[in-house]
Amino acid sequence: MALKVKAKEQLQNIGKYAGKYRYVMMPELYTALTQDKVIKEAALRSGVSKGVMQACWDAAGEVIKAWATEGHSVALPGLGTMRFGLRAKSVEKVDEVKAGLISSRRIIFTPDTDLKEELSKTAVQITCFDRDGKEVKRVTSTDSGDVEDNENTQPSTGGNTGGNTGGNQGGGHEPIGD
Repeated sequence: MALKVKAKEQLQNIGKYAGKYRYVMMPELYTALTQDKVIKEAALRSGVSKGVMQACWDAAGEVIKAWATEGHSVALPGLGTMRFGLRAKSVEKVDEVKAGLISSRRIIFTPDTDLKEELSKTAVQITCFDRDGKEVKRVTSTDSGDVEDNENTQPSTGGNTGGNTGGNQGGGHEPIGD
């Protein structure tokens, strides 16, 4: 299994590369798995019935929701922890503090080290597209964790592992290179 990434040539509108085309990498997201599919698979892997798994899933969801909204950091076994967070404006004087300063309430997820380790070992396949949408290059990670140019060969469909742990948790896109 490999993570698929696309690098698309895009015109940069701001920053030090404004007015220049740069290849911007972003994950290729697959379809969203439904809760029903996840429950069926978990039931199959654990050897319990789908009904029992559904009941457990629902109960765990209620416990997580209750504790997280009380301000606890909640462990999600095998995945990591989640906690409540917020964004708010700062003010100079205490009498200016009010709930209206809060601009968003968020859930902050911190992945488990085992999950991050598994992700770091997962191969990465990058498909590059020019500004017209034409595929121009493919690269695939190797066991050493480097991304190698495999222009003259077909990309691997799995089995290779990469060591790129990356720091981007999604949302932003950084140009490739300096």
